[in-house]
Amino acid sequence: MVRWADSDRIMIDSTVDDTTSMAMWEERFESFVTAEMSAVDAAHDVSHVRRVVAAARHLAALERADLAVVLPAAWLHDFVAVAKNSPDRSRASRWSAARAGEWLRESGYPSDKIPAIEHAIAAHSFSADINAETLEAQVVQDADRLDSIGAIGIARCFVVGGVMGRPIYNETEPFPVDREPDDMKATVDHFYTKLFKLEEAMQTTSGRALAAHRTAVMRSFLQELDDEIEGRS
Repeated sequence: MVRWADSDRIMIDSTVDDTTSMAMWEERFESFVTAEMSAVDAAHDVSHVRRVVAAARHLAALERADLAVVLPAAWLHDFVAVAKNSPDRSRASRWSAARAGEWLRESGYPSDKIPAIEHAIAAHSFSADINAETLEAQVVQDADRLDSIGAIGIARCFVVGGVMGRPIYNETEPFPVDREPDDMKATVDHFYTKLFKLEEAMQTTSGRALAAHRTAVMRSFLQELDDEIEGRS
């Protein structure tokens, strides 16, 4: 476990509004996550965290959210990894929030920011079903969900399906038209049980705009997949 001596702490004011100070903190966040995070699969690794951070930074700028809350929450949002098919999956974000808060306090991060960071981490998870009550929590939630859709979302969906041993699609009816989708039995069904629903679930105006584009990418992919399954292309 990473520990920082008092002499190593970055001395910053309580608003963390200095660009240099935040850059130094981000180096620390990345080092901590890289050293301590244990991914359950390639869809939930450090690369996923970096993409969420990039999206969160972009959304925060557009929505004028507090980066001193958004960035640490984005870096630490998936620190406690729990497999998708675990009965404890819905508790993972709460565990990540608690662990992140503990580490931030030990590391000397401004204490007035930590409750908001903990809330943003806890509320980011789809399965946790926690209402995002602040703009910063909404930004982090949207950033994480954006990584579940679009081209990267397609890739991640099939990575998880492969890890769980699920077929790509239902042989009898590849796309659920006359049946209820069941993503426990086929990976393509996950687009219908969750991924296509995320556009409407976005909290911010900027997030909804990005989600609309990424959702269109997924629909185009499934149309091409249908054509290839049927031998039309």
